[in-house]
Amino acid sequence: MCTDAVVCRGSRGFQKAFWFLLLIGIALLFLSGCSQSGSGADATGGKGKGRKGGADVPVSVAVAYQRDVPVEVQVIGNVEAYSTISVRAQVGGQLTKVSFHEGDYVKKNDLLFQIDPRPFQAAVDQAAANLAQAKAMLGQARAKLAQDIANQRYTQATASRYAQLFKEGVVSRDQSEQLAANADAIAQAIAADQANIDSASATIGANAAALDNAKVQLGFTEIRSPIDGRTGNLSVKEGNVVTPSSQELVTINQIEPIYVTFSVPELQLPDIKRYMAEKPLQVRTRPQDDAQADEESGTLTFVDNAVDMTTGTIKLKGTFQNTARRLWPGQFVRVTLRLTTQSNALVVPNQAVQTGQNGSYVYVVKQDRSVESRDVVTGARVDMDTVIAKGLAPGETVVTEGQLRLVPGSHVTLRDAAGRGGDLRPAGATVGGRRSQT
Repeated sequence: MCTDAVVCRGSRGFQKAFWFLLLIGIALLFLSGCSQSGSGADATGGKGKGRKGGADVPVSVAVAYQRDVPVEVQVIGNVEAYSTISVRAQVGGQLTKVSFHEGDYVKKNDLLFQIDPRPFQAAVDQAAANLAQAKAMLGQARAKLAQDIANQRYTQATASRYAQLFKEGVVSRDQSEQLAANADAIAQAIAADQANIDSASATIGANAAALDNAKVQLGFTEIRSPIDGRTGNLSVKEGNVVTPSSQELVTINQIEPIYVTFSVPELQLPDIKRYMAEKPLQVRTRPQDDAQADEESGTLTFVDNAVDMTTGTIKLKGTFQNTARRLWPGQFVRVTLRLTTQSNALVVPNQAVQTGQNGSYVYVVKQDRSVESRDVVTGARVDMDTVIAKGLAPGETVVTEGQLRLVPGSHVTLRDAAGRGGDLRPAGATVGGRRSQT
């Protein structure tokens, strides 16, 4: 036990200072260890991220090459019947026969419907009888005219002879004037006969027209197909009574050939008109929901006469022969309009083109296996390729996979199918004149 108060107080102060310095030393050692650990993490992490001076980054590459590229417009279109006919009755009556089944294909002039012809046949017979009667009346009028002309000649000669005898005093004035009056009456009868002939001729014309009309009405009792096409739903069944023009009996769609209607932006109209003036433009279609289906080929045959101001598009139509009947009215299809072919266009795979703040760019692999970021101007996409209009040369090697780990100056190694790194094939290598891609 400490007996000296001053000494005891000094000893206690020394202990406190000792423990304070010890704690400060431990803290400094801890901070130094954390700093060294952080530096090691940065160094390791920097190599893993493919920064300049770090480990090589495994990537897939392809070689830019040239080929002929079609310039095309791809849109969604709608199939439209080449011609649509609504079949209606032109005369009324009972429907006695239907000569097809719903959905049948019919040819032009095939019999579709038969309406009871008996009333119309009777009208034809009556019109024919009236015509025959009018012709008989015309014959009578002509015979009467011939008779009156003969009588006129006789009475005229007699009147002339009696006039001479009257001058000689052989006959009386009354006899001479009576014969002259008879000759004038026969002349008037001749004029009446000519009028009867004209009337009979007009009657014949009217009756002939009535007969033709009756025959036309009789012909309407047989309803025939006006086009080749496919029938739709049958609206009126056999045995029903139909009225003229008020009922649609069936609709026929002509599908050989057939139209495909589609719209393109008005900005493409000048190119379409220019290329269309040079040669017929090809149009291809396939079903919208089946990318593996066979394409149908046709020709652009119609450009609308006005741009739709609400949508800024112009309507076009392609004509397809459709002999296999794959295209169906009302069907939605993918439409490809080929305008021209761009020769020796430079292309790279679509996945090689990246998008940044300044636009499109690609990573180009140089001879020393380092990469540089190259701004490019892209053109149309064709299948799995993109046309490079500016910024790249044929034979240069571009990165198609692994761009996220790259920065300009990174070194790369070729990645094989198993994901392992390997030697990079020399830039510009091609296989069979096409790009080499791994």
